Amino acid sequence: MFKVEEIFHGDFSYGTVICRACFLIYLIVLSIMDIRKKKLNLIFLLSGVIFVVAGRFCDGKESVVMAVAGASAGGIFMIISKVTGESLGYGDSILITLTGGYLGLWNLLSLLAAAFSLAAVFGAVMMIRRKFHRKTAFPFVPFLTAAYMGGVLIEFF
Repeated sequence: MFKVEEIFHGDFSYGTVICRACFLIYLIVLSIMDIRKKKLNLIFLLSGVIFVVAGRFCDGKESVVMAVAGASAGGIFMIISKVTGESLGYGDSILITLTGGYLGLWNLLSLLAAAFSLAAVFGAVMMIRRKFHRKTAFPFVPFLTAAYMGGVLIEFF
């Protein structure tokens, strides 16, 4: 039987695969919440701190400095939420902060570029189909989840 390291070209440990799978499940649950209720449960959202801490032990490729920088970059989105009157919700900003702490700054920026690109394409398609107008709000967490899933798949394969 193959070991996980052999399947994934020897670059990953069991801890890495488990941490990333658990974080993906966490993001999927938050996506479902965001789609159904257009609101994230604060207690469940903040439970993501567990992934930030666990990420240091089982997937600690990023330095602590990069993790703090990633979380700080997420803090900028808290300010954006405040300034824009929650055009980007506080829940999204908290999740970006937690994700930045888990992934580190550079991986967070890559994730956000992919997520915002996916959201822009989705919004444009919906506007062309006349389902949305300029002020229509839609959940952002599913785009973060899709971008994370894509990044993990690209990295593994």
